[in-house]
Amino acid sequence: MNFEELIRNKGTPIKKKKGEHVFRQGDSDVSLYFLQSGLLKAYYTSQEGKQTVKSFLLPNNVIGSLASVYSQTDCSFSLICLESCLLRKIPFEVIRDFSNKDIELANNMIELLLQFAIKKETREYELLCLSAEKRFSKIVKTSPTLLDKITQNDLARYLGVTSVGLSRIKKRVNKGLN
Repeated sequence: MNFEELIRNKGTPIKKKKGEHVFRQGDSDVSLYFLQSGLLKAYYTSQEGKQTVKSFLLPNNVIGSLASVYSQTDCSFSLICLESCLLRKIPFEVIRDFSNKDIELANNMIELLLQFAIKKETREYELLCLSAEKRFSKIVKTSPTLLDKITQNDLARYLGVTSVGLSRIKKRVNKGLN
């Protein structure tokens, strides 16, 4: 059995409306979520209330708080629907039990975890080594449809800049394209 079959057979369908949370920072959640349709935003909130966007998720992405899922600690981030979403929820224990019995599924899970690690490493590199302007240009090239779906404030929070800073970056990038 592969991961898609497991999700289809053992996952619970969940519908969420725009603005609804899948889980919140500080919650306990032991499931992974497969996004079938819609758009999700994963974000952190500091003790002062400042929000930082971790990632945006489009259909066919999988997400969960691995710390909560595996170590059974509280979720370190929140997950909210930016559009109405259809997800499939599957408890990590179900994945783990089936993976222990099925080498194909175990290999699928290794691939999924490697994709998570690569995504995190890439995001870390971009934040530490690229300017906000280069990060913005990369989004323009790789995910132009995402830019039509998210607010400027969320984009600024994702890039790690203020809304004013984002406006300046957009002007410079647009100037360079002309």
